[in-house]
Amino acid sequence: MDGVLSLDDVRLNGKHILFRVDVNSPLHPETGAFLDDGRLRAITETLRALSDSKVVLIGHQSRPGRNDFTDLSGHADRLARILGRPVGFVPDVCGDAAIEAIREMKDGDILCLDNVRMHPEEIALKRSPIEELRLSKIVTTLAPEFDAYVTDAFAAAHRNSPSLTGFSEELPCIAGRLMEKEINALQTAVNNPPRPYVAILGGAKADDSFRVSQNLINRGVVDTIALVGVVGNMMLWVQGVDIGEGNKEFIRGTLGSDFDAAWSMAERLNNDHSEFLFVPTDVAVESNGERVGMKVSQLPTPYPIYDIGVQTLMHLRPLMMGAECILWNGPASYFERPAFAFGTIEILNMCTETAAMTIVGGGHTSALVNSRGVSNRISHNSTGGGACLCMLSGDSMPVIDALERSYIKFAPLFKE
Repeated sequence: MDGVLSLDDVRLNGKHILFRVDVNSPLHPETGAFLDDGRLRAITETLRALSDSKVVLIGHQSRPGRNDFTDLSGHADRLARILGRPVGFVPDVCGDAAIEAIREMKDGDILCLDNVRMHPEEIALKRSPIEELRLSKIVTTLAPEFDAYVTDAFAAAHRNSPSLTGFSEELPCIAGRLMEKEINALQTAVNNPPRPYVAILGGAKADDSFRVSQNLINRGVVDTIALVGVVGNMMLWVQGVDIGEGNKEFIRGTLGSDFDAAWSMAERLNNDHSEFLFVPTDVAVESNGERVGMKVSQLPTPYPIYDIGVQTLMHLRPLMMGAECILWNGPASYFERPAFAFGTIEILNMCTETAAMTIVGGGHTSALVNSRGVSNRISHNSTGGGACLCMLSGDSMPVIDALERSYIKFAPLFKE
């Protein structure tokens, strides 16, 4: 991880640390109970590394106007249970109560500030340049209280805000253990993967998947791109397969205003780089509540396509088993419905069986890995959905840019 400070570069014992996390978690709509605490568990390695520091967590849950926009008291309680040690909470972000609580901390203490998106600046300044972010109240009030800023907020690394990027000129900004793992794994996936390299791209965000495909091809690092799920259905359509009006309308509706751009990207991929593309040869549709297999040559169909078929999986298996690196982002099917989970589960099984380096790219795919208890059999299971896609697409990552800016300013201080 070049050009970014890591915890191995610094000694933070006894220091006051502002720790930016992304603990935005799915909560039960009625009880508020955690449906998945994976993002809280993901930051524990960094907290263990900072066990002799005074650590103040700053993070967010959802956004204003949504049902799951809550304070972070429940997150503090859940984290305390995970760690087996106290985690304080103050219902404030950067006011007098927060500052008083920060100044009373002792070495080894952990304090959680309230949901930073409850402070109006955090969202209002999300498109502001660094010059404005560093003048925000969040930054000007908190920065003087700390010796360093550590971030594990990879899932928000494609975003810009005072708490995410505003401290880069004020404090040494350091990648936590989770951030370091994310950067290293995804930089490998786009810069120097072991070969052969197979990318499996699915889900409903076809425009993102086509952008990732183009970036990997442009970089000359990929051997096969398997397009599955809605992404695969759209590529079949681009290739001239009539997938049925209902399936076409679903794709149009899912992409909305991004449809034309996605179609153009898919056409370019098909016209210029078809040798890299793997598309389904058979699918599964829902007919009268039942799963029905169908060859692509039998399309169109009036029924919704909800999965890839057995033949497609049989063709995909030798590619995956022969790969040295596999990237998987996005399900192959409507896997929330048991009858159509088959394709997605089989791809997951193959990821756990192969000896290849396996990188699972956040979102629904990552949640599936966690829910099935196989994260220990995946080389890297990303915590970031949109952030992961942005990095794989070669897009700007404001949080990583901030880490690099801070490195230029502060790294010499640690090397004297």
